[in-house]
Amino acid sequence: MFRFLAIFGIAGVCWAQQKSYAGPKTPHGDPDLQGVWTNVTITPLERPAQFATKPFLTSEEARKYEKETVETNNADRRDLPAEQDVGKAYNDFWWDRGTRVVPTLRTSLVIDPPDGRVPALTADGQRRAQERLALRRKQGPADGPESRSLSERCIQWPTMGPPMMPSFYNNNYQIVQGPGYVTIFVEMVHDVRIIPLDGRPHLPSTTRAWFGDPRGHWESNTLVVESTNFSDKMNFRGSSPDMKLIERFTRVAPNQLNYQFTVDDPKTFTKPWTAEIPMLRTEGPIYEYACHEGNYAMEDMLRGARLEEKKAAK
Repeated sequence: MFRFLAIFGIAGVCWAQQKSYAGPKTPHGDPDLQGVWTNVTITPLERPAQFATKPFLTSEEARKYEKETVETNNADRRDLPAEQDVGKAYNDFWWDRGTRVVPTLRTSLVIDPPDGRVPALTADGQRRAQERLALRRKQGPADGPESRSLSERCIQWPTMGPPMMPSFYNNNYQIVQGPGYVTIFVEMVHDVRIIPLDGRPHLPSTTRAWFGDPRGHWESNTLVVESTNFSDKMNFRGSSPDMKLIERFTRVAPNQLNYQFTVDDPKTFTKPWTAEIPMLRTEGPIYEYACHEGNYAMEDMLRGARLEEKKAAK
């Protein structure tokens, strides 16, 4: 379930020099993307303020940023107030957030807009964000399991995708190909994406799914996946159910995939935006992620909330 590998040791060749790589083919003739891949990195989605005018780091700056970030993220630090210390939950042993930035040394995963930032929310996007916040406050943080987050309920993690974002652990994906289909096994929450390649139309708009309704096709050596029909019970950074997500998978080296995604959601963002994440080959297999097995945390959170209410009533 957890992996603790020095993954970035395989990324010795510059990313920009690998665009012309001619990879292997599957027995049925498609570009071969198969294997277990990881997208672990400490490069943030959006460019930090300290690098506001700097799309790329120098090697020296990258090593300094990595050192500082690893030290900041260290869950074994004991120099915080008691409440924050308890809030760290796991010791550092359990985390797998990575220790390196992406091989390109970009300061953000967002590559478009050029400022490396997610575009502003539209008025409708802001309204929906406020409604979600108001609903959560109305429900109370622990009135019942349904008022807790989807990730705490083992239903949906915001990092499991799509799009497939780096998380604090379980950053592994297994791609399996067959005639007419590509399947992506997601380690986090143990789910599977099945992507047809036969040109079928999307499902009717009345049919919605957690991962959306994916349709794939090949553009040269790149797998392009368009997903629509997302459930209104999930959102990516506030996205609407009408988000159109375009993902691109290109094998650029024996041990490297280039993963790009574009979020096109006029109801939520003032313009489309694109991020790029390297996916590096890692050892398999992927083990089962049994999130709900012995999930005593939910019971304990609700019990703790009741105790807090009793204290407040005295």
